[in-house]
Amino acid sequence: MEWTQEMRYRQYQEWSEKYVRELKTNVEQSKWRLNYHIQPETGLLNDPNGFSFFNGKWHLFYQSFPFGAVHGLKSWYHVSSTDLIHWESEGAALEPDCAFDSHGAYSGSALPVGEALFLAYTGNVRDQSWERRSYQLGAWMNKKGEIKKVAEPLISEPPAGFTAHFRDPQLIRSNDEYLMVIGGQTLDEQGEVLVFASQDLVNWQYRGPMKIHQDLGFMVECPNLLSIEEHAVLLLCPQGLKELDYQNVYPNTYILAEEYSAETNSLKNPQKQQVLDEGFDLYATQAFTAPDGRCLSVGWIGLPEMSYPTFGEGWAHSLSLVKELTIKDGKLYQYPVEETQRLRGSQETLVAEANETFMKQTANSYELQLEISSNCQGSIHLFSDSINKKSLVLSYDTKQGKVRLDRSKTDYPLNPEFGETRETIVEQGKSLTIAIFVDKSTCEIFINAGEKTLTANYYPTEEQTYLLLENSQKCHASYYTLNK
Repeated sequence: MEWTQEMRYRQYQEWSEKYVRELKTNVEQSKWRLNYHIQPETGLLNDPNGFSFFNGKWHLFYQSFPFGAVHGLKSWYHVSSTDLIHWESEGAALEPDCAFDSHGAYSGSALPVGEALFLAYTGNVRDQSWERRSYQLGAWMNKKGEIKKVAEPLISEPPAGFTAHFRDPQLIRSNDEYLMVIGGQTLDEQGEVLVFASQDLVNWQYRGPMKIHQDLGFMVECPNLLSIEEHAVLLLCPQGLKELDYQNVYPNTYILAEEYSAETNSLKNPQKQQVLDEGFDLYATQAFTAPDGRCLSVGWIGLPEMSYPTFGEGWAHSLSLVKELTIKDGKLYQYPVEETQRLRGSQETLVAEANETFMKQTANSYELQLEISSNCQGSIHLFSDSINKKSLVLSYDTKQGKVRLDRSKTDYPLNPEFGETRETIVEQGKSLTIAIFVDKSTCEIFINAGEKTLTANYYPTEEQTYLLLENSQKCHASYYTLNK
């Protein structure tokens, strides 16, 4: 259907039960529904929100428009878990039902405070001229899962000199105060990361833009300030970034620094900004430090302003596996949490002889672990058909230190104007490890235990159920079926 502005912002209660029922039936018939990733029951999923641990459970919320695969009147949807891999639906959490979020409950974060979970989010409001206003809002969730919004905004307007593109608050504790880190845009369209402070979560004082001294594009979304192994890490989504090599419409990036100083509101000795994921489809990563000390992250497998084949089926997108973030030799590593192994079913050792093609039929829901020797070339064909005409191809050359992902061999091209290949560099002449998690129409790839990651959506036909391995030297791989 053609989605008009009126339809996108129609109140939730105005959608008929018949429409919702038919939409759900249509979605259930999709051949691309995922097995073990978080996905919407209907409609569109985007940014992860409120990732936290509270009352003995892991909690995740995500941006939701449940009535179609478009960006419309957004709410928060809630899922919870006891093990970070099996997630149960808790239903709608924050709906756009008050004067300060009338046109969308936008992204934010969560922080346990006493016996409750405090939620901070951006309220989106449009006036009759469709001019935007942004409010930073709060809500409390008790141990029963009941949520009550704070009556008045925590922050009622952007600071002077900033536009209404002022959103995605991250809550953190810092010494004896709370900080709120927010993405912003100056009146001359420069991206900034803004910091506010509070003693009581009610009264917030503006500390100013974080001193980073790097290009942040024309707007910053989804900033997350983290402390990992005595380093400061800033995750962010800078739109319109010019001083970084990337091909996606907007990158998800990170800046690694020695520390963050609350006194000066600055990153000390920040390294050059780098791409967080070198694949096709990852954005809006959110992370927090768990009670066990691990820094855990999750991202949106999708991108804004892009088109995907499931749009026509009434649903779109998923969330990534939960990953642990670590620092090794001055680099940020990302790898699925140890609990992910609980998804494993049967195990099999695959052997690909040198210069021969190994083929295996699959259910397109598996984990593949490989060790690739130095001075070796090869390729892994995911979602392949039986004659290897169509597939998602991961190729590598350890002598040259290159890994390449190609999704051009498909009946369903994905945003080809932004390129159909991605390439990353690894150390030349060294062996490497590759871990691949395939799930029906998406996959996550981890090189050298998370030194590099590549995330990609790919939509196979019903005939594309094979895995092919080709290698210039004999290769062994561990293959696991994955079950929800």
